[in-house]
Amino acid sequence: MKAIIKEMFNNWNETLIWSCLQGIMGEIYTNSTEDAAMAILGDFAFYAGNPSEELLLFKPERGKQGFIIMVPQNDAWAGLIEACYGDKAKKITRYAIKKEKDIFDAVKLEQAVLTLPDGYELKMLEEREYKMCLNNEWANDLVSQYKDYVTYQELGLGVVVLKDGELAAGASSYSTYSKGIEIQIDTREDQRRKGLAYACGAKLILECLKRELYPSWDAQNTWSAALAEKLGYHFSHEYTAYEIRGYDGCVEEGLNSRTGNNGVHKIE
Repeated sequence: MKAIIKEMFNNWNETLIWSCLQGIMGEIYTNSTEDAAMAILGDFAFYAGNPSEELLLFKPERGKQGFIIMVPQNDAWAGLIEACYGDKAKKITRYAIKKEKDIFDAVKLEQAVLTLPDGYELKMLEEREYKMCLNNEWANDLVSQYKDYVTYQELGLGVVVLKDGELAAGASSYSTYSKGIEIQIDTREDQRRKGLAYACGAKLILECLKRELYPSWDAQNTWSAALAEKLGYHFSHEYTAYEIRGYDGCVEEGLNSRTGNNGVHKIE
């Protein structure tokens, strides 16, 4: 990885970027002049350096989804996203959670695990549960960034809640970096407000602590931020992101009529 690319993302306290820079998961792309870079992993793309329309309009071949969350490094990038995507870009607020070591109360987390309601089973996410997550659209993100179970078994970590043998909730690694994971928690719609996310989130944090992994948390909404604080985390700050829907069409149109993508290339 070129030092100049790493420098662009310097001081950006985001584990998905670290995963890309470390070559564990995700990819890094740069523009033709190599003064801008994009780190992309799953549904997230982070943009750094000098704002580049060429890079914003580029979509990697690996990306099949028509949806992505773009995270600008600064206001200049944000303004360019709005200019490039117009009403296809929905401006949202996300909530960064502090990454602090030695803040978790293991006793409290053990007690949280015990709050799981009667009739529910908490277990580690293994091959059977991996397949269950893939077969339930609401639970896909618990495992979808790992190409197969062998990869998940090597890099991932998760727990699930079962009700009558069916998947009710789960807490798992959305992604992996060298010293930890980024947590993803999902609950089936008809099983919400029963404390399942709290119990399985606590269990996953405990499993991370056993393995000396850091369980990083980034909140999509205020509910997620509140759950994080209940589990022992501390809020850091709000930040702006953009949900881009119709990602395919917008990019194809942009590439045909504007900058093209011949100069955009992947950094190994």
